[in-house]
Amino acid sequence: MSPKKVALSKSKLKFFKKLLEEEREKLKKELKEIEIGLMRVAQSEAAGENAYEDSYADSGTATFERERDLSLERNVRDLLSRVEIALNKIEKGNFGICSHCGREIGFQRLEALPYADLCIECKKKEEKLR
Repeated sequence: MSPKKVALSKSKLKFFKKLLEEEREKLKKELKEIEIGLMRVAQSEAAGENAYEDSYADSGTATFERERDLSLERNVRDLLSRVEIALNKIEKGNFGICSHCGREIGFQRLEALPYADLCIECKKKEEKLR
């Protein structure tokens, strides 16, 4: 199925582009902060600063925090990728089209999640399959 053109006005596309660009910058900043934190932890561990010989609880806490940060990093990277894809779709002229059924994604859904790639009906079907 070839992508359709969406009937969003130029002003609405401009609105979504601005929204997505702001989200991209916010996510890039978050990602940089997470990466800096992970790098500090890695450097501390390499220097032997995190030797938890006295307390398994401290070791467990450090492991939990590292796993949490890695999970946050994956989530931010995923959202950043979705934002980039949405911006690319704006440039190509197929923003707001469901990637599954080819119908328009509702304005309210796009307003809530400007990087949404499924219409609400397809998203509901996807969630039922999980």
